[in-house]
Amino acid sequence: MKGVSNPSISHSDVALAYLGLMCQGKNDFDHIEAYRDDDFFKLSMQINTVPSSPTLRQRLNQAAKTSNWCEIILEESTNLFQTMNIPVTPIILENEGYKRLYAPLDIDVSPFDNSNTKKEGISYTYKGTVGYAPIFAYLGREGFAVNTELREGSQHCQKDTVPFIGNSISYAKRITDHRLLIRLDSGNDSADNINLCLREDCDFIIKRNLRKESTDMWLQIAKEQGPGKEVREGKCVYSGSVIRHPKQVDKPIRIVYEVIERTIDHKGQILLIPKIEVHTYSTSLPDSPDTVKMLYQDHGTSEQFHSEIKTDLDMERFPSGKFSTNKLILYFAIFAYNLLKIIGQESLKLEDTPLKKKSQRRRIRTVIQNFIMIASKMVRSARRYKLRFSSKNTWFRAFQRIYTSFKST
Repeated sequence: MKGVSNPSISHSDVALAYLGLMCQGKNDFDHIEAYRDDDFFKLSMQINTVPSSPTLRQRLNQAAKTSNWCEIILEESTNLFQTMNIPVTPIILENEGYKRLYAPLDIDVSPFDNSNTKKEGISYTYKGTVGYAPIFAYLGREGFAVNTELREGSQHCQKDTVPFIGNSISYAKRITDHRLLIRLDSGNDSADNINLCLREDCDFIIKRNLRKESTDMWLQIAKEQGPGKEVREGKCVYSGSVIRHPKQVDKPIRIVYEVIERTIDHKGQILLIPKIEVHTYSTSLPDSPDTVKMLYQDHGTSEQFHSEIKTDLDMERFPSGKFSTNKLILYFAIFAYNLLKIIGQESLKLEDTPLKKKSQRRRIRTVIQNFIMIASKMVRSARRYKLRFSSKNTWFRAFQRIYTSFKST
């Protein structure tokens, strides 16, 4: 690292110390001061020296000047899934008795509000707030983060997205053998994205941007395809698909549509002019329009993953004023997010936690509160350190099982 050739505190100690903070939902550099003399923190993170707040800030500023750290963190995050053999839960589709498995890869932008600050790179986002607009790629139904990129708030969501999708596909294929299903919203309705999915042999569902297409035109197409379904008086829904060859796309693709015609509103008021609502999706899937629509709606689950990073990891407001440093910190956050997500998914394998309600995912906040911050006492006996837990701690059995499982890998 430039400017730090022979550091008294190693780079690994700095990185692991900050990762330890992240796993507790803390990102401010000053939070490290509480762990300077904490023996348990040193032992648990396997570090020799806990850096001070100024050292942590300065070292991350120096590390952010090169792209190697960001690449290394992404590589190590991917290797984590491979080393620990973490399964990715796929989506199961059945068509005429034939079962297909897809690992969803959800790619989306989420604005981070950093208003009332003078941080480098902040600007107005599409939600009207001042901050950043990072992009994320989540894999599987668990929502494991495989890629991210910090962006200025005003940057359009499609700018530089093609190489980002390509890198995300590469990381995802190293983690799972399931066929990938790329899901994008209408902001990423681009021929370049479709061509990339075709070249990488990945299935996709991309909500289309109608742009200058007429809703009346789609209503006419829908009526020509067949009768609609009257879900209530004055509301008729048409579903179907057509094959089109959009400009600059390598080959014809399937477009699934849903056209809603309302002649009476939900209050019973008769409309003089029918209200027409159109939703269309570009897809490579052969499934029914209802299935395609359901799969795209499931893409909205990624908003929950954004929320966990923003609130549970307390990452919405970055701690540094430098754009490059905040970019590096976002990669640290993704690594911590995956560690906590893996712990949460491991806790679901057996019913040894006090939470008996069945769920597919364990929220990051729950993992931090009940596994990372679990109440215990560290004692030293016969030159060995031990953790003592209360006999009434209802999370101990799950903690013991997960700790033993991960220690053996």
